[in-house]
Amino acid sequence: MSDTSKQQAAQEPEVPEESFIQGEEADSLYEHFRIVVDKGQAPLRIDKFLFNRIEAISRNKIQQAAEEGMILVNGIPVKSNYKVKPLDLITVMLPEPKMEHDLLPENIPLNIVFEDADVVLINKPPGLVVHPGVGNYTGTLVNGLIYHFQQLPVASNGKNQDRPGLVHRIDKNTSGILVVAKNEFSMNFLAKQFSDHSLKRTYQAIVWGDFKEDSGTITGHVGRSLKNRKMMDVFPEGDYGKEAITHYKVLERLGYVTLIQCRLETGRTHQIRVHMKYAGHPVFNDETYGGNRIVKGTVYTKYKQFVENCFIMMPRHALHAKSLGFIHPASRKEVLFDSDLPADFTAVLDKWRKYVKVKK
Repeated sequence: MSDTSKQQAAQEPEVPEESFIQGEEADSLYEHFRIVVDKGQAPLRIDKFLFNRIEAISRNKIQQAAEEGMILVNGIPVKSNYKVKPLDLITVMLPEPKMEHDLLPENIPLNIVFEDADVVLINKPPGLVVHPGVGNYTGTLVNGLIYHFQQLPVASNGKNQDRPGLVHRIDKNTSGILVVAKNEFSMNFLAKQFSDHSLKRTYQAIVWGDFKEDSGTITGHVGRSLKNRKMMDVFPEGDYGKEAITHYKVLERLGYVTLIQCRLETGRTHQIRVHMKYAGHPVFNDETYGGNRIVKGTVYTKYKQFVENCFIMMPRHALHAKSLGFIHPASRKEVLFDSDLPADFTAVLDKWRKYVKVKK
């Protein structure tokens, strides 16, 4: 081992396993379920109870999760033969399914903002899935990365082998800046910063409604919805989910919508989108969280047509990862990278500006 390698090894940070995929649209290594047993429930083995309550799962997988201590009742791990009782609080953590397809390199164009020997900063366009998963085994950013860059690192804990170079992700329909690690040391160094929330991340979003204040903070634990596991929800009492803090600042007031900047203090799945819905200001055209309909304003024909035309111009939620700042793994100096708003975002902004001008 060279002197440089020895020095890096000595300085390499310890990174908790769950920190390797972090960010506003963070991917968890586990699917989380929280179920409160009905008052009238008769005694029933928990593996059978969960088999009837969780979609697309085998009883064997439930039993395996119990053996690994991943099924808790009222905070205590139980075995698969435990019999549920009325009002039991059941928490289940199931490992994400492993991808059974080989990663294929694809010549997908990358908008590279910056590159050196350690990191690559990419401005991801809307509509591009970051990594392969169920239903998206090709055509992802990762497929493009392994075409353009060889020997990208994977997590040292052996997980997420299908996500070389990634230390965080953003959702398919969220555009913006994303950092990719080019070696294992950089991956661990960056992952540590995501884990301890020391990075500087800002997003820009068009949201429904007009904020009373010019700036503010939204707090409330964010966790998977108890009604729809494909969605997230806010749990203000903190009895479920993880702490989430979003700072916002009004950039431009546009009548029935507002352009805001969001600074993340934590990085939870769908954090900005779910926090904005919770605050009564869903992200414009966010189908998942109710922003794809007229939330503010009248429903007269011309206005309705105007909004629908905006939806056509920007057929995704109006959220863009604008900037990302972190300590560079090699120089140990703070760096900050910015990304331009994509064409659909700026087009809708201009359309609202003209609408407001005409209304005045």
